[in-house]
Amino acid sequence: MERVDVSILGRDYSLACVPAEKDALLEAIRLVDQRMVAIKNAAKVSGNERIAVMAAIQIAGELLSMRAPSGPLANVAVGDFKRKIEDMHNMLDQVVGLPGQSR
Repeated sequence: MERVDVSILGRDYSLACVPAEKDALLEAIRLVDQRMVAIKNAAKVSGNERIAVMAAIQIAGELLSMRAPSGPLANVAVGDFKRKIEDMHNMLDQVVGLPGQSR
């Protein structure tokens, strides 16, 4: 595992990832950070947790809308998306350090 130091919405985080997945992780972090900054600026939403949830919902909606019978994600079940989203929520809770958060 490799340690990766990143900044999301102005806060620094240290994450661990497999070296082969580092570029994909950094790209995902850029997307999340850009989306969170846009939400914060456009909606004037306060609270990083609310901003993160709104960004996650937007990104998940986009991901789910990409499914098409003939598309590259045609064989991916909605349950798989839900599990991945839940895993991301759990990872965010651990990184942000929100005690007692469960779904």
